[in-house]
Amino acid sequence: MSAPQPARGEQTAPAPRPSADSASGASVVEVRVAAEASQLSVLRAVTGDLAMRADFDVDSIADVRLAVDEACSSLIRLAASGQTLTCRFQGDEQGLSVSASVVSDHPQEARQDTFSWRVLSALTDDVSTSVESDADTGSGHVVRIDLTKGRAHE
Repeated sequence: MSAPQPARGEQTAPAPRPSADSASGASVVEVRVAAEASQLSVLRAVTGDLAMRADFDVDSIADVRLAVDEACSSLIRLAASGQTLTCRFQGDEQGLSVSASVVSDHPQEARQDTFSWRVLSALTDDVSTSVESDADTGSGHVVRIDLTKGRAHE
């Protein structure tokens, strides 16, 4: 069956173009919540759902949920008052990547000499932290934790 033709004088909307992420087969989800501990349950739920949809096994789902919880807890402690915590999830056939960030008053990366960082390192395939000046406001610093977790192959 062919698509109906527009009536004379009517215009059709252009076909949507796939974004770079959809063209590569990756899906991207961004969640923004208040940088408060009470919001961690929302991020754990989103993480678990995305890991489940990415066909992670039960243990890997638990690992990535705990890793995101630890990363976001660390960032909440560094957040300036009233800031938003942003988590960007990108999934593909290889696994799930998460980039969590918050604006801080101090140019300090997440500490890597803590038990929390050891947990992050043990639960993920790769984890890193960075800090850069907040280009939007000109004051403050964006502190970021990036982590990746691959799917277990059977």
